Amino acid sequence: MARPSGRSSSSTESLRRPGPNRAVRRFWLQNIPSGRYCRAVSDEANRTTTDSTVIPGLDLDAFEAWLQEHHPQLLAGPLSASLIAGGRSNLTYAIDGGVGPWVLRRPPLGHVQKTAHDMAREFRVLSALQPTAVPVPRTVLFIDDPAAGVEMPFYLMERVDGVALKLRSDNRLFTVDQLVSLSEELATTLATLHSVDPASVGLEDFGKADGFVERQLVRWGRQYEGSRNRDIPDLDALQGELAERIPTTMYTSIVHGDFRLDNALVSNDESGMPHIAAVLDWEMATLGDSFTDLGLFGLYWNLSNFADMPESVVATSVFEEDGYPSFDRVVEVYAKAAGIEVPDLSWYLAFAAFKLAVILEGIHFRFQAGQTVGDGFDRIGSLVAPLARAGRTYLSRKA
Repeated sequence: MARPSGRSSSSTESLRRPGPNRAVRRFWLQNIPSGRYCRAVSDEANRTTTDSTVIPGLDLDAFEAWLQEHHPQLLAGPLSASLIAGGRSNLTYAIDGGVGPWVLRRPPLGHVQKTAHDMAREFRVLSALQPTAVPVPRTVLFIDDPAAGVEMPFYLMERVDGVALKLRSDNRLFTVDQLVSLSEELATTLATLHSVDPASVGLEDFGKADGFVERQLVRWGRQYEGSRNRDIPDLDALQGELAERIPTTMYTSIVHGDFRLDNALVSNDESGMPHIAAVLDWEMATLGDSFTDLGLFGLYWNLSNFADMPESVVATSVFEEDGYPSFDRVVEVYAKAAGIEVPDLSWYLAFAAFKLAVILEGIHFRFQAGQTVGDGFDRIGSLVAPLARAGRTYLSRKA
């Protein structure tokens, strides 16, 4: 984030203040097959294995032969692979037999849009953040050669042992004090990311920060129009209200694009205490308004508090009664770590609700059209209206 003019040098020194403001899918679900997010974990329960050396999306024999020819120093023995459960988007595999435990990440099977699932871009941001204090897996190799066993560009990174807190049952692994500590560490991690000077890590051209919020609102509005097949008055109203109240961007920085608790891996440090071992899923990272990350972070944090959200569909581990701090407390920790004042986030929270509602409405649209099959997809549509109402409630707090 750019430090505001007049502030002394601090952790905010690398934060970018933008130019003049211009006018104008990602969600874990219970009982949904092939959830979008893949975890770089060694938890066997999260893997699908096969006895064949050809698994969906990866020809393991060809991959091993390619490494033997081009990078033999990376091989320690015969390779084995398992598909980590998940994958409506990028697919992730655990690879063993190399000089270290790896994760192979590739685009989804089938048609891929030109601007989506850019493995080179994801590899670039992970590599750029290696020397910083942001916890990310170590990158190993980017490969763009169909002879390597994957027909599209892909990359290797280290496999980080850890667990992702996705469901309420995961909280049983930790004490209340540990949940509080992890929550505050995650907030500090986001502040650390936002304090990285993009130019200092070679990411000054990683995105166009000016006008970011306006472009995002237009983009997701178009997505909504493309999947419109029913009347959702609250979502229509939320879209209009957001356009009328676009805030002036205060800080720009590297943004993760999908920052939330279950996109982080937790493992124990040398003293046996749990800590944030790695932040995953950087496919939406860019340069933009720092508070869009905070807004989405807060939306997911508060999911269990929204009215009329069907509990059988929503999956979240964050419940204050289990020991998690309020999101207000999370923001306090973030602000202190970043060395900035955080304004009212109502618009950013409302925009996050709109974005998620549009993503889920798109899934519902494809299910209704017979383009998506599987248990649970019939319930996705029930989340859209409650999210839209939650977004409008956020905006009404600032009205």
